[in-house]
Amino acid sequence: MSFRFNFSIDENENNESDAHDKVDLELCSPKHAWERAEKSKQTPDPIADSSPRPGSDEQQDEMPSKKKLLFKAAKEHDIPEDLNKALENKVMERVSDLYYVNMSVVEIMCLDGADGEGIVSKSVSSHSDLIPGVYEGGLKIWECTFDLIDYFSEAGIQFTDKTVLDLGCGAGLLGIVALKGKAEKVHFQDYNSTVIDEITLPNAVANCINEGSGMGSRSDGKTSVPPSKRPKKAEDSPDALTKCRFFSGGWSEVSQLLLSSNKPFSKYDIILTSETIYNPDYYGALHDTLAQLLDTNGRVYLASKAHYFGVGGGIYLFEKFVEERNVFRTSIVKTIDKGLQRCIVEMAFKDST
Repeated sequence: MSFRFNFSIDENENNESDAHDKVDLELCSPKHAWERAEKSKQTPDPIADSSPRPGSDEQQDEMPSKKKLLFKAAKEHDIPEDLNKALENKVMERVSDLYYVNMSVVEIMCLDGADGEGIVSKSVSSHSDLIPGVYEGGLKIWECTFDLIDYFSEAGIQFTDKTVLDLGCGAGLLGIVALKGKAEKVHFQDYNSTVIDEITLPNAVANCINEGSGMGSRSDGKTSVPPSKRPKKAEDSPDALTKCRFFSGGWSEVSQLLLSSNKPFSKYDIILTSETIYNPDYYGALHDTLAQLLDTNGRVYLASKAHYFGVGGGIYLFEKFVEERNVFRTSIVKTIDKGLQRCIVEMAFKDST
């Protein structure tokens, strides 16, 4: 089905329920031939992409280096008054009950000048989806995102009346699921401002408009498949969207922005993060951000591959890092052995209940 609302949605209603299980399903429509050819030298481009953050069976034992990295300044992104502008020239697709922008169209628009940071052209020219300190992979939906979404349902994770942070959000699907689960507030953070403006914010707007204030949630806090319908034209900001805030910049920088802001801020009951521990050089900033922003009895749910070939990070190295800091306790609550091993980790303060 497709329609125009300054954007369009292409969906296959008969195959929605199992779309995210097909990790080789293409997220994007075909790119320019030259770009696809160049990209194919390095990585595939699936719906739940696992590269260039692929797992490896080779154990990485080295701890984070002392390399000094410079990170982007923090910025809060305003929700546009005219929500139609957030969806202008966007093509929306659907997996299960989640709407998301077609990444290929976004990349083409960015190459045509919509990318103030220049991250798409830099990614293409370097044949990489990760450029430390420049671009951190937010233009793709990585497979562990769907692992974590599945775990929410399996474990009965409740978002009702919770304050939630989607850290390293990319497409923002984790935060959108929390919003559907009647979270009180949901904040989204990604390293790149282009990702927030061109992907995260449009995704949040599209899901809110399509579902209205109810967001298709059930009374038990789990997500449910919404009725099949065309979205209405946005005239007013949906109630669910008023619960959202959007930030770009480094983790430490965004943390300081939140803690020093004149706007009311309460620490998060739940922090969600997926595929953010691939680089050991970032562990200190991530750990400190979690420690600063998580509520005393809050929980972190982190999804990751066991090992990341080429960049050196992974679950076991991160657990070792956390253990040495002696601030959080960690527990691997789910292991996925299909393909490259992946894990879900729950974190909480050591003195929490």
